[in-house]
Amino acid sequence: MYFLGIDTSTTSSKALLINDSGEVIAVASSPHTLQTPKPLWSEQDPLEWWEAVSASIRSVLEKAGISGERIAAVGLTGQMHGLVLLDEAGNVLRPAILWNDQRTQSQCDEIHQIIGKEKFIRITGNIALTGFTAPKILWVKENEPEVYAKAKHVLLPKDYIRYKLTGEYAMDKADGAGTVLFDLKLRDWSDEVLSALEIPRTWMPKTFEGTEFTGHVTAEAASLTGLKIGTPVAAGGGDQAAGAVGVGAVEPGIVGLTVGTSGVVFATTPLALIEPEGRLHAFCHAVPGMWHFMGVMLSAAGSLQWYRDTLAPDISFDDLLNEAEAIPAGSEGLQFLPYLSGERTPHPDPLARGAFIGLTLRHSRAHMTRAVLEGVAFGLKDSFMLIQNAGLDTITQVRASGGGTKGALWRQILASVLEVELVTVNTTEGGAYGAALLAGVGAGVWPDVASACKACVKLTGSTLPDPKQMDVYRRSYKVFQGLYPH
Repeated sequence: MYFLGIDTSTTSSKALLINDSGEVIAVASSPHTLQTPKPLWSEQDPLEWWEAVSASIRSVLEKAGISGERIAAVGLTGQMHGLVLLDEAGNVLRPAILWNDQRTQSQCDEIHQIIGKEKFIRITGNIALTGFTAPKILWVKENEPEVYAKAKHVLLPKDYIRYKLTGEYAMDKADGAGTVLFDLKLRDWSDEVLSALEIPRTWMPKTFEGTEFTGHVTAEAASLTGLKIGTPVAAGGGDQAAGAVGVGAVEPGIVGLTVGTSGVVFATTPLALIEPEGRLHAFCHAVPGMWHFMGVMLSAAGSLQWYRDTLAPDISFDDLLNEAEAIPAGSEGLQFLPYLSGERTPHPDPLARGAFIGLTLRHSRAHMTRAVLEGVAFGLKDSFMLIQNAGLDTITQVRASGGGTKGALWRQILASVLEVELVTVNTTEGGAYGAALLAGVGAGVWPDVASACKACVKLTGSTLPDPKQMDVYRRSYKVFQGLYPH
């Protein structure tokens, strides 16, 4: 029995095939193009996603040497928040406005003004940010009234793929919460928010838990992809929620930490907890009946990449990190602020800037390298502190992924700064793997998501905090916390 996970990300559409033991059999990917027709705009053509998905499914079946008849179920994931507007017949009305599009600040302000910022946080768990879906809908209403007048359906990127596969308008609850049109506690659309923003309730699709089936592959989709007619398609989840399933961050106390270009801290919560000022994203999880907090740092491993490319372009990352190992914890007073792209958590400030602070004649390149690693770790600790203060006070384990966690030095710094065991796992395909597991649970191979993760996600390494470093880092972190306000 095989399961297919499809991840429609910003850069490509990936198809990943696993068997009923959770083993990855084959992976295929097809690229997307990105359009930036004006400054701050970011758009894609949904039909290009569908072409990429169809190509990737055909390719992964060919690589695995199996027919679509043997795929028991499909799970979906992809980039969150993007607005796909369809007319009554299901035709795309305009290019999708993506998660990283920045045109909607005035609509965000408008949402807070209409509903009240505190009330909006109380209902949706979040403040209105330019990345989210709700302000994008208002932007179209105000700037493209002729498009808005034809609109009948609102979908997110992966749910457009669902529509093309099954003919059904549906969405999972994790991605639904990311539109900020959800009542977080009720796990469904907020009639109050929709009414206040004058968005028709009929535009919003029915929502499902991540493991529920939402439709079946149509004859037309089967002919294009090679899948069998009638193959069930699970709800799945947005890329962060599905990625958390992929590394086993599905129970309270186990936190997912991704150190890629950006950094993401993902914490499962048993209740619809919110951070009172909206400094953390609070969404439904792809795990039925669970929620999650998410903190996002815009320049995590991206800070190290910038540092190396700018100041040491002829030196390998390994050599830089080897030098930094000889430097004591705390970098002898040198601090690095990692706000090279502005920041989101805990400071939602696009104008925040990076800095080295405390440079002296004693400091070498090795000190600067270590300070970058420590500054990123402190920035991630900000999210951990917010999560703990918002009600998830026990964090027992951090499951680390992303390129930044490959080096032993950075893993040790992170473990000591966060004061928790840092583990690595055998799964590296993130969201697509999580989507495939959700499909497997839907098909009954595993009784629930936690069981699927226990069966398939194995620990491959562990880094424990160093008590001596912890003392140093507690003092250094207090200094770090004071730097942004100053």
